Amino acid sequence: MKEIIEKLSSYNIFNYLLPGIVFSILTSKFTSTNLIFDNLVIGVFLYYFIGLVISRVGSVIIEPLLKWIKFLKFADYKDFVSVSKTDNKLEILSEANNMYRTFVSMFSILFIIIGFQRLSEYFIIFKDKQDLIVLAVLFVLFLFSYRKQTNYITKRIKASK
Repeated sequence: MKEIIEKLSSYNIFNYLLPGIVFSILTSKFTSTNLIFDNLVIGVFLYYFIGLVISRVGSVIIEPLLKWIKFLKFADYKDFVSVSKTDNKLEILSEANNMYRTFVSMFSILFIIIGFQRLSEYFIIFKDKQDLIVLAVLFVLFLFSYRKQTNYITKRIKASK
């Protein structure tokens, strides 16, 4: 277990593992869903996955939404790639920026889960189809994440030429 944690980068810890743990604690505290795992090994993997999902929601939904309402404005990606070659601090700042986005996403999801649980008290279909709804949402989320990552790689290759 120690070896696995040592191999995680600071990005993985602060953007996946930490949000996954915090989300699990808050979800268990504020909802009827218990996401605290007794088995440490299983817990670490599931917290990491939960954090990954939270991060993807931030990347695929929250970030574009905040850009669309003009709350955020990004620099041109080609400029980012160029400056990152000479400014070592840019990667650290970008990592912190992504962590903040992930926490915005985490709190948004927590609000949605609380609302979903309240709705399921009144509409039985939400309670009966909960598993299918979660699987469908995860499928669509990772489908769009895959597309975004592919576009990111393509833009980075073009910017480096």
